[in-house]
Amino acid sequence: MVSGPIGSEVQAFVSCAARELAALSGRAESAHDAEAVAEAANLVAAVLAADGRCTDDELWAYVESVGALLDPPLTASPTQLRESRLFVGKDAWLARPSALFELLVASDARSGTTASHRYYDAAMRLAHLAASLDLVPSSDEIAAIDRLRGALLVSMDEHGVARPGARPGPSPHPPGATPAAAATDSGSPSADQETPAPPREPVVAVLAELDELIGLDDVKAEVRRLTSLLQIQQLRAERGLPTYESSHHLVFTGNPGTGKTTIARLLSRIYHSLGLVTRGHLVETDRSALVAGYVGQTATKTRAVLDRALGGTLIIDEAYALARGGENDFGREAIDTLVKFMEDHRDDLAIVVAGYPDEMKLLIDANPGLASRFTKTLHFPDYTNDELVRIFDLIGSKHQYFASDGALAAVAAMVASEPRTLGFGNARFVRNLFEAAVAHQALRLAPLQDVSTEQLTTLTAGDVVGTEDGLGR
Repeated sequence: MVSGPIGSEVQAFVSCAARELAALSGRAESAHDAEAVAEAANLVAAVLAADGRCTDDELWAYVESVGALLDPPLTASPTQLRESRLFVGKDAWLARPSALFELLVASDARSGTTASHRYYDAAMRLAHLAASLDLVPSSDEIAAIDRLRGALLVSMDEHGVARPGARPGPSPHPPGATPAAAATDSGSPSADQETPAPPREPVVAVLAELDELIGLDDVKAEVRRLTSLLQIQQLRAERGLPTYESSHHLVFTGNPGTGKTTIARLLSRIYHSLGLVTRGHLVETDRSALVAGYVGQTATKTRAVLDRALGGTLIIDEAYALARGGENDFGREAIDTLVKFMEDHRDDLAIVVAGYPDEMKLLIDANPGLASRFTKTLHFPDYTNDELVRIFDLIGSKHQYFASDGALAAVAAMVASEPRTLGFGNARFVRNLFEAAVAHQALRLAPLQDVSTEQLTTLTAGDVVGTEDGLGR
């Protein structure tokens, strides 16, 4: 009989895998039990072995949850398991798709089915549960889960199978180039409005959007790992196990246009999906919206912004400006108000402070309450030249403008010639370049008669002329 802290989920995974294999073979599910159990055993062992150590609690859980299903059953003690070296090198299993998964994804590619999605969901849940045996999973275990996720998704890509949660078409908001209407807090609920909370999205769908973003590899990996940690703590809470409370507030550093707002918006939706906040919206602000010119007004002004962000995430751009004015500056009052509000509403608000690395350190050091709450920093590097060209192409596709090869070459030349100094606009620079190209295309086509759809949707090399020629930057 299966028991142990993850026994029910091991059994659920085994049932899922056996059911999908049975659908392929036409045989009974029970005919595939041994294969499914072996798959579960490998997955759990690989996660537990990822950090090079297995605690007694982890090994007892393996024996009780997995060992009981093996033939013959595994009844060894933790000491015996360590001496057997059963788990040594087992984490390598997570680095590539298993033969069982490859069967499922190949079948999906032929038949248009989604068996690989169901395996993916069950495998990721079981991997997170295995990691949840520790109060705080090690970074190696989290990284191993991310490797498994990546291996499964890449296999789907190679077989032409859509990823779980993926939506057709280009990313709705290219990084660093979010439409103005979506980049303000005008749609956020005010403190006195009764606006129904939106339904929670599946985490897999939000992560699929994250995957689609151009560049930001290290940032995306950190977001995935943070998401895994939160999911693991959620699983522990569901089982009545002790949980580790970590701060949801983050520091983002980097130049403008590097995707900080886009990532903050996705994070807020992830927090909502996991039940950490009640709405999952994003409110953007800066010093001008928080600080007033008279004593006492700043606290009121800051609280009004925080009230709008309650239930979601607040991102404060150039947040270091709050600490620049010295002891008598009203920015200090805004910081004090932020710290108190964060403490009073710690269960329904996340705050992201964003700016240049050195200046952000000065901000965090300005108040002990900030230092204790903002314990994690994500750095957003400048995009490469190739990534910026791809962003230009993505912005165009979203608006049904298609750059010719010559236009893309012109974009590449302009991107390469732009100085990469402090404050380089990255995707904002590219968006300005795109808008200027659209304006020049309009000037080019205006005198023509009977303009074709192809002409209306094509940007040529001559349209890409920069933003300093009278159209504005």
